[in-house]
Amino acid sequence: MKSKLKLKLKVANLSTAKLMKFYLLGYFLVYFGLVFFLPSYRVWKQTGINPFVFSNKETAHDYSGKTMKFLIGLIVFTVFTNAFFTDFIIYLVPISYLEHSYLKIIGLVLLHFSVFWTIIAQYQMKQSWRIGIDEVNKTELIEIGIFKFSRNPIFFGILVSILGLFLILPNTLLFGVLLVSFVVLQIQVRLEEEFLFRQHGTQYLDFCKKAKRWI
Repeated sequence: MKSKLKLKLKVANLSTAKLMKFYLLGYFLVYFGLVFFLPSYRVWKQTGINPFVFSNKETAHDYSGKTMKFLIGLIVFTVFTNAFFTDFIIYLVPISYLEHSYLKIIGLVLLHFSVFWTIIAQYQMKQSWRIGIDEVNKTELIEIGIFKFSRNPIFFGILVSILGLFLILPNTLLFGVLLVSFVVLQIQVRLEEEFLFRQHGTQYLDFCKKAKRWI
């Protein structure tokens, strides 16, 4: 009787693990679509402006953009490897002592918090949404909704999503992605703050006094 119960539990655990692999794949495909593609398409349709303003120049701003694209590529690589090439997971150097069900549950909560938080922030930004710093087209300073609590809610949401994925798939590659993303986004935030001060002056300084950089 006990052996049959153990077998059923083992089969259930394997089915859950398989489901999680493809759930993560679907999640990140939807996440990147909602966070980057759809808002960018909406702004382009409404204004005719391409919101993706990173270029190939050798500036700190453009270098951070290239770095984030590379890090996103590593995230996609990890999720696809987890879904389709399980035998190669060992090469990502799993961190076995973080393999706990409660950490995976926390990770799932963070992933879903991130996507809803980011969608709300995207909606509140409206036509001010940009990927990078737009030196040509002046944008409105958004101070409503989530922006009352965080000056950079989308960057915060991105970090939360990477942390959530790391808790679900704890490995050395994702840990490195999390650390480098944190550093790169810290730099990008400060570049954008300098730009917003130049563009909005004292209005932005007053905003900084009311809203925190992250949360």
